[in-house]
Amino acid sequence: MAGVSLKCGDCGALLKSVQEAQEHGELTSHFNFSESTEAVLNLVCTDCGKPCRSKTESDLHTKRTGHTEFVDKTSEAAKPINLEAPKTVAESEEAVDASSSSQSEEMVVPEVDKKLLEELELMGFPTARATRALHYSGNTSLEAAVNWVVEHENDPDIDQMPMVPLNSKVEAPKSSLTPEEMKLKAQELRYVLF
Repeated sequence: MAGVSLKCGDCGALLKSVQEAQEHGELTSHFNFSESTEAVLNLVCTDCGKPCRSKTESDLHTKRTGHTEFVDKTSEAAKPINLEAPKTVAESEEAVDASSSSQSEEMVVPEVDKKLLEELELMGFPTARATRALHYSGNTSLEAAVNWVVEHENDPDIDQMPMVPLNSKVEAPKSSLTPEEMKLKAQELRYVLF
């Protein structure tokens, strides 16, 4: 089904399925879709790992961040693009070390952006769900966290507080949105959710 997609007439987003279009519509209030022969791409930023689904998306990412190098993994992407923050090599090695270690590590709630957590709570998300969404979406933005919740709302542990090893020092990635863009996005998301 390469080369077939649905295109949002409001923002130009390319979507792989009717379900993605419905989810996009629920989040953005955009319901003007048309079939497109433009393929949904899987361009991955080599600097931060952000997936982009179209040339327009990668251009916007470049404009916001200055990152210009992308790897085209479209042919490898038989499954949907993973929108969660990719694990770093150090995190992957820590996970292997932790699983091979016979010692039990003390687990703690991961640190997340307090302002984003507060915004999600004001939108009505329980603290545990908001913390989990921020942690697993890379702690970058309200939009990423809300998208994560939508994609994982049926997970059995969605309302359990996430736990990470005490000694893991994971620095939160910087948001690519300006404070003004963040404020507008938060207002947009509040409008969509209520």
